[in-house]
Amino acid sequence: MSEFGLYRAATTLGGPLIRLHLARRRARGKEDPERFRERLGIASRPRPDGPLTWVHAASVGESLSLLPLIERLRERRPGASVLMTTGTVTSARLMEDRLPAGAIHQYAPVDRLRYVRRFLAHWRPDAALWAESEFWPNLITETAACGAAMILVQGRISPRSNARWRGHRPLIAHMLSRFAVSFAQSEIDAEHLQDLGARNVACLGNLKFSKPPLPVDDEELARMRGAIGARPCWLAASTHPGEDDIVARAHRHLQAALPNALCLIVPRHPERGAAIARQLSARGLTVTRRSAGEAITSATDVHVGDTIGELGLFYRLVSIAFIGKSLAGKAMARKSMAGGGQNPLEAAQLGCAVLFGPDMTNFAGVAAALEASGAAQTVLDDRMLATTVLALLQHDDDRARRAAAAIAVAAAEAGALDRVADAILPYLSPLSPPGAVPHARP
Repeated sequence: MSEFGLYRAATTLGGPLIRLHLARRRARGKEDPERFRERLGIASRPRPDGPLTWVHAASVGESLSLLPLIERLRERRPGASVLMTTGTVTSARLMEDRLPAGAIHQYAPVDRLRYVRRFLAHWRPDAALWAESEFWPNLITETAACGAAMILVQGRISPRSNARWRGHRPLIAHMLSRFAVSFAQSEIDAEHLQDLGARNVACLGNLKFSKPPLPVDDEELARMRGAIGARPCWLAASTHPGEDDIVARAHRHLQAALPNALCLIVPRHPERGAAIARQLSARGLTVTRRSAGEAITSATDVHVGDTIGELGLFYRLVSIAFIGKSLAGKAMARKSMAGGGQNPLEAAQLGCAVLFGPDMTNFAGVAAALEASGAAQTVLDDRMLATTVLALLQHDDDRARRAAAAIAVAAAEAGALDRVADAILPYLSPLSPPGAVPHARP
């Protein structure tokens, strides 16, 4: 039996284990109790009339990078509706707030054949846009079998994933060959995709360069700036477990030279806020939490931004940003098989001098471009982080030069959105222009 056949048999016969796994996720708050049936393929919304383009992304970062593309496709094809699916509670909340008119959100079904077929029978997508490396065998195979035009956007295969998939080449080739065209994030990703069995591979640019700056509430921005005042301030963004302690040690070193310095920490997962506050308080730091309504005062050493969707606010409060999952990334990778790093472009767009650790695997091309331009710098540990932040706080000209370089790098690739949208449009039948690649309906 093929690898795909074994996978399909396991996910079919393993129904009780899958339900147990989902029950445990619900108990830990990893599933949305009010919309849990969506994970079983049971829709909570009716299918809109007319053509429907389905866009699927794993979580927050991937879904946010696709928002500009969804808006552009809606502008070009106003008669077609868009269905966005993601798999996490946090991403669902963000998409409910940020999706444009004519687009709706649902949770992606768990990759069990029964759930997948139920999902597809209801939504009947005309086209499916898959983001990055979210490869689920049943979901991909069944979508292709229904006749939807399948397109991989922002395709990404990290070196680690490439090595892992080489050991399962028949399975990954089975999935990748279902995509009519694959648009890679980088030339390296394009090589990996082609090597693993994708067809019609092209690299037209990275949509993460085309995202508009993260949004902000101007009133909150003014209020927070007033609370911070003239204090020297820096940000640790999208931190993961293990990094908060590194940041705390760095801030202690920094305070030896700048006693009134303030550190802002925005964890990647806001639910860690209370634990971070306890951890840092045990180090003798005075900590306040945004989700608890605790204001920044003159006594605050660290303020934890443990809320959803406010990273744009925090980037605008500082001129120096450390990007998380890059100092603790290797330890995380060993546990999760995921590479290190979070998106540094969000900080670059808003004029921050960017710092990150040595593991930026997930954003290697972006990180290299920022370093080459002088916009970013790699730091290796807490002392180097503190030394670098101190130097930037004390040298306005260097900080401004790095910020300008960061903005220039982000602007240089802004045309990727139009290039990708233009290449996708011919596949979006039945609204496609003459000469488009046809596909059968179920």
